[in-house]
Amino acid sequence: MEEILIISNYYPPEKGAAANRIEQLALKLQQNNYKVSVVCPLGNYPKGELFPEYQGKFSVTEHRDNVTVKRLWIYPSVSKNLLVRILSVLSFSLCLFGYLLFRKTPKKVIVQSPPLLLSFLSVFVLSFKNKKIILNISDLWPLAAIELQAVKAGSFSHKVSLFMERFIYKKATVIIGQSEEILTHVKTLFPEKKAFLYRNFPDHKANSLALKTVENEPIKLFFAGLLGIAQGVFELCQQIDLNDLNIELHLFGDGAEKTAIESLIAEGKNPKIIYHGMLDRKALHETLTSYDIALVPLKTRIYGSVPSKIFEYTSLGFPVLYFGGGEGEAIVAQNQLGWVASVGNFEELNRQLAAISQLSKSDLAALKQKVFERSINTFDLDAQIKNLIDKEVF
Repeated sequence: MEEILIISNYYPPEKGAAANRIEQLALKLQQNNYKVSVVCPLGNYPKGELFPEYQGKFSVTEHRDNVTVKRLWIYPSVSKNLLVRILSVLSFSLCLFGYLLFRKTPKKVIVQSPPLLLSFLSVFVLSFKNKKIILNISDLWPLAAIELQAVKAGSFSHKVSLFMERFIYKKATVIIGQSEEILTHVKTLFPEKKAFLYRNFPDHKANSLALKTVENEPIKLFFAGLLGIAQGVFELCQQIDLNDLNIELHLFGDGAEKTAIESLIAEGKNPKIIYHGMLDRKALHETLTSYDIALVPLKTRIYGSVPSKIFEYTSLGFPVLYFGGGEGEAIVAQNQLGWVASVGNFEELNRQLAAISQLSKSDLAALKQKVFERSINTFDLDAQIKNLIDKEVF
């Protein structure tokens, strides 16, 4: 059985799309006769606090579903202060640097990027040790940081980030990216680099639609995920107009904007917005069974980014209201998975909501079935993994 190591900044029991995505990859490789191990930080995300079971520990080794998980120390933080967040990433990166340098590791290693500093240090050590480096790019940094105005173009941190970005692309043996835009960006810098598309498809193992469409209730629109700067949910709550519409907006998740969203809801200006807190993935899916439409927003169009929520929720049968621009917009429109509003255009978003409000529950039930069937036929994780294995990516 061939060994492979995955290096990631997130892994369950941490919540969120990033942790779920890496676990999905680990489990699928394990099911395809790889002996999989994962190196990640002590569990702390999304609150930025060590989970009780990891407090007071420097490292922990676990076995989860036949995957060996090695957790290393981190100074956890979700602070908005850039220096504090860099310190947090640096703390784990230095522990990882020592681990990779002095511990025996498999010949093949998958490195998740971003965080850019983490992937840079990992690739640096692994290239020195002559490993096969499979770089898994989910977002383009520092380009995304510039678009989110987290980093100023031309600044010292921007120049350093550009150096690290080019270094990891150059040294990677092969690259897998979640979007065509990511692959185009890599090929622009290194035309000869082997690069393959790896979408963040889920694996729900659902053979039939499990959603219920409840009559005599408002249409239940929901957002579930990170309440962070990139998603822009707080501004959306300020701008969305549900007055006189047969629609409720339900929010699930945690993150930097949580407190602001709770304060906004407490003011009572829009009683049709309801916040439910953070649920684990299984409990969330059970709760959403009677909901109707998934809202997938981004604050700004981020080149290379395709939110995994598109695949996560359409594979359960939820039509999507997409409000993020870019390649994700094209995927929703071309596959007829729901509705699209131009990123940042709240007038257009509210027009789409007004149109959705006119749908009957029978219309929604038929649409859910249509989306479910199209999704399971189009977004096939097993076929995608097998294709990459056949191409000797892993």
